[in-house]
Amino acid sequence: MRARVLSADSPGAIAEAARILRAGGVVAFPTETVYGLGADAMNPGAVARVFEVKARPSFDPLIVHLADAEELPRVARTADPRASLLAARFWPGPLTLVLPRREELPELVTAGLDTVGVRVPAHAAARSLIREAGTPLAAPSANPFGYVSPTTAAHVAERLGDTIDLVLDGGPCPVGVESTILSLVSDPPVILRPGGTPREDLEAALGARLEVAAPAERPLA
Repeated sequence: MRARVLSADSPGAIAEAARILRAGGVVAFPTETVYGLGADAMNPGAVARVFEVKARPSFDPLIVHLADAEELPRVARTADPRASLLAARFWPGPLTLVLPRREELPELVTAGLDTVGVRVPAHAAARSLIREAGTPLAAPSANPFGYVSPTTAAHVAERLGDTIDLVLDGGPCPVGVESTILSLVSDPPVILRPGGTPREDLEAALGARLEVAAPAERPLA
């Protein structure tokens, strides 16, 4: 059955999307970077469906999206003061931090790794959805694995409309490129994927030069 497309601004749309997520469904939703394919990050069955819909290899971890930085300890260990510094400076925004994971987070989210990528999107509808759902969302880009990441609801519906439960239309994504991924478990920190937060801004915040991972070592979409 073709997924419904609801405007994020329409009455009841956020509540309906959140209801689907709490029931273990999969919802495409807007962020400032690209559209995400969201599922309850604490529900292994829902997360497995994200991998199935995307035809994504299970060794490729997912990014966890939070409504607020204060929720970070729910999914990651946060003793590193650099995490607090960067979250205060760049969240909400297009920066994903890789940190040690909490054991409560399903292993499928992190592809069995002891780390997790986490961010707070700078998009009102995305954050409202996460709050309403009451759970972190595991959300890669809302496209089949290996395809260009979608920046409109129409792009999502075209590629995935027959395989997901709902598309929440928040209009075009204003940034239009994926988030920068910065690993804080590396010593020194390493940019695993360049994206919406410039390297120079991160270096200025940390007071240190950052290396960028070679393309072969970067996460896949």
